[in-house]
Amino acid sequence: MKRLLFTILILLSFYIAVAQIDSNEVRTKPKISTKKGWQFGLALPVIAFDSDVGFKGGLLTYFYDYGDGTVYPNYLKSLYLEYSRTTKGSGINCIEYKDYKFLGTDIRFSGFAYHYIEQALDFYGFNGYEAEYNADYENVDSDIYKSRMYYRHDRRLWKFVTDFQKPIYDNKLRVLAGLSFFSFDIKSVDIAKLNKGKADNDKLPTTDAVPGLYEQYVKMGIIKDAEKNGGNITHLKTALIWDTRDFEAFPVKGMWTEALFIYSMPILGNKKGYLQANFTHRQYFNLYKKRIVLAYRVFAGSKLAGEMPFFMLPFYQNSNDIRDGLGGGKTIRGVMRNRVVGEGTAFENTELRCKILEKRIGKLDFYIALSGFFDAGIVIQKYDFTTNTATSYKRHQNESIHGGYGGGIRFGFNHNSIVAVDYGRALNKNDGDSGLYINLGWLF
Repeated sequence: MKRLLFTILILLSFYIAVAQIDSNEVRTKPKISTKKGWQFGLALPVIAFDSDVGFKGGLLTYFYDYGDGTVYPNYLKSLYLEYSRTTKGSGINCIEYKDYKFLGTDIRFSGFAYHYIEQALDFYGFNGYEAEYNADYENVDSDIYKSRMYYRHDRRLWKFVTDFQKPIYDNKLRVLAGLSFFSFDIKSVDIAKLNKGKADNDKLPTTDAVPGLYEQYVKMGIIKDAEKNGGNITHLKTALIWDTRDFEAFPVKGMWTEALFIYSMPILGNKKGYLQANFTHRQYFNLYKKRIVLAYRVFAGSKLAGEMPFFMLPFYQNSNDIRDGLGGGKTIRGVMRNRVVGEGTAFENTELRCKILEKRIGKLDFYIALSGFFDAGIVIQKYDFTTNTATSYKRHQNESIHGGYGGGIRFGFNHNSIVAVDYGRALNKNDGDSGLYINLGWLF
């Protein structure tokens, strides 16, 4: 039986302003209202079920500070909170705070604190298609079934990020300085915990009886003994950013380009250190009355020097975010999360966005938008483990482009609170089948 995954998201948003709705104020041509001070942005219950990790329940919420109202629909500060747990113990704790006028100055400050408990994190090996993926290994109805946890391992992660951005020319050219700290605890999937309450014919085999890919990589020496259980990493980073977007939440023109350099300091964790460079360019074209927009993003990142531990490979970093990648809802939609992993990667996203409805209801500015997209990515610098003790690893095939396509819908509330639903399909069966992604905001 294939892994069951049902995602149910209740698209309910609770706004203080909604209580003041007057049906006579509904307009087909919206007039942007003015918001002042701290405003409740969005509260979203998240409910999901997975046959192995259990029932998931949680809540995420946004708050925005619009100051005296002159900056609306932009904002001066934002606060994002998320808490979720599954019945088997997985979960997310998150707090994000942004201040675009830090201590009354022109400096932008961003501070993030995350705690992830992932009992079954996707792990498909390194260097893209060079690592074989066989869906039948996880299919209980297949003659070559191994385990539903074959391409998984357990990861606990603490992530702390502080970034400062200082404008140096007309608020379009900015320089970034930041510090990040990661603490990883990695191990095999706790099969005994996941098997609790299951019927005998539905229980998972132990990793001793049926080793997963992670266990095999450890045994072969592809994953080093010093790294197999995780560790700590401290990043010092700097970036140069050119940003001419007209509106950050839904840009219709302009560009956002940056060069980010990351130095892993050989203190508080990784003893060898490494240097990494990431380049990201995004551009937006107004095709029709600010309602139809063509947008694209291109990224290329590579290790320049040093040694990266395996657990830092599946991350995409830019001046605004740090995400697992490549593959999944934030990078290559339709392709499995963490499918495209190496010391250097590149990807692109192309989207056609169209607002099909804009209304102002009382003091609530609301819109609905549709999108179509094509995403693609590739490993451009391989993770070289030939110097390890690996002796029995066999390359599956040459690396090539991983692609996905699909469409989505956005529900925008007061311009900044945006519920996003995307559905993507993989072009190649070796990247999986499809994915449904429910997130917040536009992809970029």
